[in-house]
Amino acid sequence: MRLRTFESFWLLKNGLLYTYPSLQNNIKTEILVIGGGITGALISDALMDAGYEVTLIDRRDIGQGSTSATTSMLQYEIDEPLKDLAKKIGEEAAALCYQEGIIAIQDLKKLVKTKKLNCGFQMKKSLYIAHNKTAAKELYQEFEIRKKYQLGVKWLEANAIKKTYGIVSQGGILSDTAASVDAYQMAHELIAFNVKRGMKVFDQTEIKSIQDQGTTPKVITQENHTIRAQKIVFCTGFESLNLLKEKVADLIYTYATVSEPTQTYNKNLEKILIWDTQDPYLYMRTTDDGRFLVGGEDSVYKDTILQQNIKEEKSKTLIKKLKKTLPDLDFIEDISWGGIFGTTKDGLPYIGESPEYKNCLFCLGFGGNGITFSTQGRKIIVDLLQKKENDLVPYYRFGR
Repeated sequence: MRLRTFESFWLLKNGLLYTYPSLQNNIKTEILVIGGGITGALISDALMDAGYEVTLIDRRDIGQGSTSATTSMLQYEIDEPLKDLAKKIGEEAAALCYQEGIIAIQDLKKLVKTKKLNCGFQMKKSLYIAHNKTAAKELYQEFEIRKKYQLGVKWLEANAIKKTYGIVSQGGILSDTAASVDAYQMAHELIAFNVKRGMKVFDQTEIKSIQDQGTTPKVITQENHTIRAQKIVFCTGFESLNLLKEKVADLIYTYATVSEPTQTYNKNLEKILIWDTQDPYLYMRTTDDGRFLVGGEDSVYKDTILQQNIKEEKSKTLIKKLKKTLPDLDFIEDISWGGIFGTTKDGLPYIGESPEYKNCLFCLGFGGNGITFSTQGRKIIVDLLQKKENDLVPYYRFGR
């Protein structure tokens, strides 16, 4: 058995695709994007499309943060069920957030096709399954409200799910719109695309201080070089929590394991993303190179030297749960890993201005579907810069 648990599957699969120089002089730019993961890649691309002069920096190599650890399941669903989110922000507002998730996945498909990005993007369906009879009753209520707002859903009984996919459940919601991608590869491809059309990128560039007073903010690097910008856009994910006094998210550690690429499985599984109603929930999908990936077992983040042992135990638990859900799947583990992400009180991201910083914007796509949130952030950030209204801003704002 091969267990390589220090690095994620995506990093081992792809290696270091592109490298960039560190910043070694003082520069000026119209917009500075901080963060070279999938969010920074998506936002900087939108800014380039809008005609801005953009510089992107990261303290690591590109894509080496959460992007290298994500399972890259692209879903319109929010971690907070629609029926529960409706109680917090209103039914129509909650439905809007879900509807925008569908649009975001379609936008990503268009982006990948238009810019010819090699990133394993595949349109799929999403299957949300009940793990017991009690959960099935609540899940059917979720189905009804999604159907009311025409989110492209169908209810499948347990026997139909077992017959079609080989999955043991108590019924589930089949959604028309979902996708999978290699987010690490996509981030690299998108940034390289924009470098060719003039974007400046500096990795291994650590920030010492941010000065946001006056008309233009200024970043001082650890090497004492200065970046002056008209606007700064933070795309730094959970690491933004160190910058903010407002508690916008809790840190969670999630785990994943992927099989060897020679697995035999029900080919219908290639058409769907799977997640269930357990807490924490189990999520599964195939990869574009013929593997099966399973993740979950989320726990509160703790920085501990025992993380390696914890990951190995979590991996065993994931495989045990997987075999209960897919008893006919022959899963031979190849690579397992863990990663940190942020989760918010309402399952929604924080995109927009923070009162704590002047001339700065944030795109923080917290939660299980951060990539679709970041895709929505492409339009939100540009709209805010251009003083245009955006219907999502009130629900994704700071101080909510």
